[in-house]
Amino acid sequence: MSGLKLFRTNGGMTEVAPRLAEAEADVQHLVEAHMETLLGVRFLASEYGTGPVHGGRIDSLGLDENGAPVIVEYKRATDAGVINQGLFYLAWLMDHRAEFGHLVRDRLGATASSQILWSAPRLICVAGDFTRYDVHAVREHRRSIDLVRYRYFGDDLLGLETVASVTGPAAVAKGARRRAAGPVPVRRQGEALADLTGAVDEVLLGLGDGVTRVQRKQYAAYQRLRNFACLCPPQQTKLLVYLKADPSEVDLVPGFTRDVTGLGHHGTGDLEVQLRSERDVERAAELFRLSYAAA
Repeated sequence: MSGLKLFRTNGGMTEVAPRLAEAEADVQHLVEAHMETLLGVRFLASEYGTGPVHGGRIDSLGLDENGAPVIVEYKRATDAGVINQGLFYLAWLMDHRAEFGHLVRDRLGATASSQILWSAPRLICVAGDFTRYDVHAVREHRRSIDLVRYRYFGDDLLGLETVASVTGPAAVAKGARRRAAGPVPVRRQGEALADLTGAVDEVLLGLGDGVTRVQRKQYAAYQRLRNFACLCPPQQTKLLVYLKADPSEVDLVPGFTRDVTGLGHHGTGDLEVQLRSERDVERAAELFRLSYAAA
């Protein structure tokens, strides 16, 4: 279980007891209004109809930082049906890829539509709480599912806590065999960079529970609900890792760390870390932990 993350949504901070929302719709509207900040997901549509045959409405549709389709379902309190409902909609989505692609193109443009990561669709369930049976149930499915508990604190703070995070076959979870295939294609790079890639992968996956790796052609993303690190394939003499740590809060070292805010690069994150040896990995360990905590 991850630590509780608090997000100020309106004004100043107050010391009050946590509470549930008055209605499910309140949670949905708040998350949709701040979806990229809260979940790392670009919002696409609310109450999306699945047509007369299925007769359903998907609470929220989105696209995550790596281009994976995301369905978000909400419940005010504890509801055993939220997971099965979400999986039903996820199956519908996989059968209607062209329709989703058109939606992405209309909202985010043709480039985003052409880069949808269909191998790693996600379901995020946001609810007041979950039972141990819910946690067990998600582990039985071959889909990427996140169970997220919410709490309100007064009128201006929202707390989110990841109760369970399970990855589908396209993602690799902590504890998997990491070195067998390698997270990033090394091809003709030397053994030193291959070993360095494996070392970085092991450190990032080992930062805590619920860390998963999603492989894209241009990078490997390490997630804890949201991306916290992106590892690019080896260059001639180094590896590049992009972190969600704030560059303004880091003592930048030329040749080791760089502020890439506003600069185009593969993956996500504004802090670039350049790694040439396993000693550099040790130097970067605190930055990795900082980015992991921020996620």
